[in-house]
Amino acid sequence: MISVTPDRLRLAEVFTIARGSRSEAQVLTARVIRDGIIGQGECLPYARYGETPETVTAQIEDLPPDISRQDLQDALPAGAARNAVDCALWDWQAKQTGVPVWQLAGQPRPKAQTTAFTLSLDTAENMEAAAAKHSARPLLKIKLGTPEDMPRLEAVRRGAPKSRIIVDANEGWSAEVYTDLAPHLLRLGVEMVEQPLPAGADDLLQEIERPLPVCADEACHDRASLPGLAGKYDMANIKLDKTGGLTEALALRQAAEAKGYRIMVGCMVGSSLAMAPAMLVAQGVDLVDLDGPLLLAEDRDTPLVFTGSTIAPARPELWG
Repeated sequence: MISVTPDRLRLAEVFTIARGSRSEAQVLTARVIRDGIIGQGECLPYARYGETPETVTAQIEDLPPDISRQDLQDALPAGAARNAVDCALWDWQAKQTGVPVWQLAGQPRPKAQTTAFTLSLDTAENMEAAAAKHSARPLLKIKLGTPEDMPRLEAVRRGAPKSRIIVDANEGWSAEVYTDLAPHLLRLGVEMVEQPLPAGADDLLQEIERPLPVCADEACHDRASLPGLAGKYDMANIKLDKTGGLTEALALRQAAEAKGYRIMVGCMVGSSLAMAPAMLVAQGVDLVDLDGPLLLAEDRDTPLVFTGSTIAPARPELWG
């Protein structure tokens, strides 16, 4: 059988991006139960992609109870529902066979990874204070996405003068705003900008100068997205809730690398159960952004172990 339950995870602090704020993450946990063995996976339904907890729950509950991972790829589109079930099926197979997922998937043994730490959108004063609080972290990701972002950029750099910085505009800029900000991003040592223009309205990225790498997030879901990125983006942000699970995420990474894209592996705000499979995709990529558990006030019973910004691979008790 396949079951799905909602879980509300409190955030350590209110988290704000250009689209709004939240104080909790409303995730869904899928469980595949066969032969007395339970496999688990987590997803976060995302309104930006037309998902709600109710619609994603219905998608999962409508699946045949004995569906295979291969048939799942055609049964559901890329998105949160397929992600939770795909990861649960991988976990079930690992527990049933006694072989870890990384071996089942033909991947290298996972090693610890260093993740970005995200500073949510706020006033320049508050973002400077947050940057100073986390200035020992090697990589900070700044949530921006308004026409008044320059003071925020300056403030974060003052607060964390030695940290590497990447920026996520969450589709919040126009081409004019990005063009104006780009020289200042370079001056302040920003290494990458993520999704500056809205997906579907990003053709101008082919026409304007891109003085620093531009990463596709909302514009990149699965392998079918890749043709639409050509000439606009330099990097692809792979998130399992967008790809529809580990199966497609691994295939997307291989296809994107073959086309010359640099790779970022990111996440929605979720628990260690959501990050564990993404750690397999994150091995050896250019940027890792799997800090979801660091933003939570509560996590799974057997969470990933973070040492500062370094994530250890998942223990079998959690996943895989």
